[in-house]
Amino acid sequence: MLAHEFMRNAFLAGTFVALACGLVGYFVVLRAQVFAGDALSHVAFTGALAAAAAGADIRLGLFVATVGVAAGIGALGRRARPDDVVIGSVFAWILGLGALFLSIFIAGSSGSDGTAAVRVLFGSILGLSAGEARLAALIAAAACVALLALARPLLLSTLDPEVARGLGVPVRALGGAFLVILGAVAAEATQAVGALLLLGLLAAPGGAARLLSDRPWHGLALAAAIAVGSTWAGLVLSYEIESLPAGTAIVAVATAVFVFAAARRALASGSIRPSSIEA
Repeated sequence: MLAHEFMRNAFLAGTFVALACGLVGYFVVLRAQVFAGDALSHVAFTGALAAAAAGADIRLGLFVATVGVAAGIGALGRRARPDDVVIGSVFAWILGLGALFLSIFIAGSSGSDGTAAVRVLFGSILGLSAGEARLAALIAAAACVALLALARPLLLSTLDPEVARGLGVPVRALGGAFLVILGAVAAEATQAVGALLLLGLLAAPGGAARLLSDRPWHGLALAAAIAVGSTWAGLVLSYEIESLPAGTAIVAVATAVFVFAAARRALASGSIRPSSIEA
């Protein structure tokens, strides 16, 4: 399998993108901002359509839109933790813009540009060139470093914002910085699993880790491991099963791990008894 360059590129980009998604996704779950992640996945596609309609690089549209909207959501929300009303309003606005850019794009697009836009929607990790894979890995690694640099105060402000504020932690600034990192990761991860499946790679590993461990640092490492492992397993499955898209396989594995974690937690808490399963 690794004799093929496209698979080596996929593993290189996928590993670092998954690592960033796992780390960021754990905080997304911990901070109850999954809806924000879902909104940013749609922002990514709208940004790509806007860039394609303007004849610009799709990656530029991805990053400008997701990072800009993420920063805007943080500024609109209280203490940089926007509520569902703020996110829902931005979501509706972005969907409206997406419909506009889609109509403009369809009216004047070429076949190759259309293919590129579809790849943003569904992911194209197996179609990355060596240069694109290295750039994706570099951007994802930078996002990981930025998040880990903020991890300790961000964790405190997430679990107990009042205590963090009393200790002089800039809670609002940290929340805004986290949303910007989330926007960058969402933009980069879109090319791996696509805008439609992006939320799965963000939320499923983080949710599974939250269920499997109550220790934050252990959970953070576990979320990263689940995301990377799901990506590796998904790439292997997509290689062995030619009709199975890589993005679908990756998110399916991550979701299966989350289901296992939820069942394990339910069994441990006694809400599901083994005897009832056997029956």
